[in-house]
Amino acid sequence: MADALDALAAAVGIESGYNDIWHNRITATPAQIKAVLSAMGFPAVDSEACRAGLEALAEKRLRRLLEPVTVVPAEAQPGTVVLCLPAAFAGHLTWTLTEEGGARRRGRLDRSELAVLDRVRADGEDRVLCSLTLPPDLPEGYHDLHVTAVGGRTDACRLIVAPRRCWEPADAVGEDRVWGLGCQLYSLRSEGNWGLGNFTDLARLAGMAGREGAAAIGLNPLHALFPAEPRQCSPYSPASRDFLNVLYIDVEAVPEFARSEAAAALMADPDFRARLEAARSSDLVDYPAVAALMLPVLEALFGEFRGGPAATGDRAEAFEAFRADMGLPLRQFATFMALQEHFVAGGGFSMMEWHRWPEPYNRPDTAEVAAFAAEHEARVGFHEYLQWLADEQLDAAARSAARSGMRIGLYRDLAVGTGPASAAAWADGDALLSGVSVGAPPDLLNRVGQDWGLAPLDPDALRERAFQPFIASVRANMRHAGALRIDHAMGLMHQYWVPSGMGADQGLYVTYPFQDLLRVLALESRRHRCLVIGEDLGTVPAGFRDVMAEAGILSYRVLPFERTGDGLFARASAYPEHALVTGSTHDLATLSGLWAGRDLDWRRTLSLYPDQEVRDTDARERIEDRRRLIDALIDADLWPEHPPVDPESLPFETDLMIAIQRFLARTPSRLQIVPVEDALLEVEQMNLPGTIDEHPNWRRKLPVGIEALFADPGVAALAAALRDERGSGKR
Repeated sequence: MADALDALAAAVGIESGYNDIWHNRITATPAQIKAVLSAMGFPAVDSEACRAGLEALAEKRLRRLLEPVTVVPAEAQPGTVVLCLPAAFAGHLTWTLTEEGGARRRGRLDRSELAVLDRVRADGEDRVLCSLTLPPDLPEGYHDLHVTAVGGRTDACRLIVAPRRCWEPADAVGEDRVWGLGCQLYSLRSEGNWGLGNFTDLARLAGMAGREGAAAIGLNPLHALFPAEPRQCSPYSPASRDFLNVLYIDVEAVPEFARSEAAAALMADPDFRARLEAARSSDLVDYPAVAALMLPVLEALFGEFRGGPAATGDRAEAFEAFRADMGLPLRQFATFMALQEHFVAGGGFSMMEWHRWPEPYNRPDTAEVAAFAAEHEARVGFHEYLQWLADEQLDAAARSAARSGMRIGLYRDLAVGTGPASAAAWADGDALLSGVSVGAPPDLLNRVGQDWGLAPLDPDALRERAFQPFIASVRANMRHAGALRIDHAMGLMHQYWVPSGMGADQGLYVTYPFQDLLRVLALESRRHRCLVIGEDLGTVPAGFRDVMAEAGILSYRVLPFERTGDGLFARASAYPEHALVTGSTHDLATLSGLWAGRDLDWRRTLSLYPDQEVRDTDARERIEDRRRLIDALIDADLWPEHPPVDPESLPFETDLMIAIQRFLARTPSRLQIVPVEDALLEVEQMNLPGTIDEHPNWRRKLPVGIEALFADPGVAALAAALRDERGSGKR
């Protein structure tokens, strides 16, 4: 059976093994391969089943006249598409090519004019694969090709004509090396927010940072979460990557707020005011408390919008234009949100998962779902309204960044995917697989591997849909942005799938159409004038970074991981130019926490080490890393060699923080991002991988309000140092 199993696995893109971060070869086992094949719809129980799966794959691909999608390099035209024709066919073909802009081209050719690429047999019939040459001057974009053979058989193909490289720093900032601040939006404090950073806070921070010389504001994913259960707060496990987290709305900035008597009555209630003050003053975000404050007021504002002066006029027209622009995906998303509220209200938390709802409500295209949406039109409209408000306010933040002189602006983050209980999985369940989840193999960040609980996109379904799910998410997250970080960018090439019931160290890799996805990313990047950063940490395949660089995607370089072969910190000059550089990330200890070993304390406390030896090794290495870091700063003339310093007793204070940021600022890397937590010498990190509730992930607030941020002496000194090293960031 082994040969048939391996052949079927290779045919669907399952890789036979991988090299881990320690250069060990990890080979996929038959049990792992069978589990993944089953999730992909191929029950590989024996050799006969494997051969049947191979035959079904071949026949599916050869049964159609055209492939569902073809990516054409813009610089290598004319492109071609492959036709699959009966070998006996001797007539003519007609084709119509409809360009994205509406222009049409038509042609006719005889079978004899087509170059034969191969001869195959499928469904008991001999067939030929032929090459059809496209017009030589197609514009970049998304076009549709329809081919009709004599006898009336017609098939269609989406043509994507795409550039080789993304929008790049040279396009955005010329030859300059620029810097920006990174923040977790929820962590921002202000005098006006309701216990959670909001889009108005973002607009203010962007304005202040831009005036200090920053070129960008880096953000956590802004993806939609689950208002029906606000405790599910991880931005990397969203309800949808294509819509926004409505808890980031600044309620008091909504135009309807000033006119709503219902909202005013809620705000005047003493109990409401007490709960609001408690949410604002807490050191951790209390998501349920914030949602309980916001949602009733937002409902009142929607009532004002529907029944007040805004029901007609410019705002009503703007709302309808937004709904039309977002189309069916917005309607389905809003319907899902209303359904989830409905079932949770009737059955509690267990009804969060749509798989538990009555079967007719398990997909968006049933008569029962249509009847529910009609009966609950106001509630569905409410969720559409919330997305409109969020989009308006995010746009205002982007415009604030531009007015302040920022040359890049908002730098958004695209999560790897969504969970099986998400709105995305409900809306497109045929494309997202169950029985497996996306994760990462054991590495330096997590020695036992990671299972993120995310439902992977079926690579075959992705091609069948002409990459539309990927395109939609990229477009949604480039909206109002000047840069986009692709979390775990290796997922564009292959993803690590963990079969249900197996440990996170028992996954395997499945291949994705890497080159095609890079071209699509480049097309959207140039259309949106948006830089792309690929987070390439962890188990990085050989040559992956070179391919990313060829596509104009910036590498993501983090200080603790940039080492020489002997473990020393790499010199600043060794960093690549085409990269973003930073001192830490949301998944790592802050610089202050790294120095103090606070992350190691957490791992010991929560038993996150596989054994005592690894735990002791990490503790020794961390002490040695203090010396290595000081040595790197001395080598760069950023720390005095005399008098000698004892790193074990040296406190992490402003001078050391600024020296490290100056070191990073001197790298050739085009963009430097400084997390606000590092600027404020915060010890605790925002997320501890491998934990859920054991550590307050995604809940920590900054110690100061944004109004006082740049009045902090350390932050002010840091901004001055970055301007000195990298310039103002302004034109």
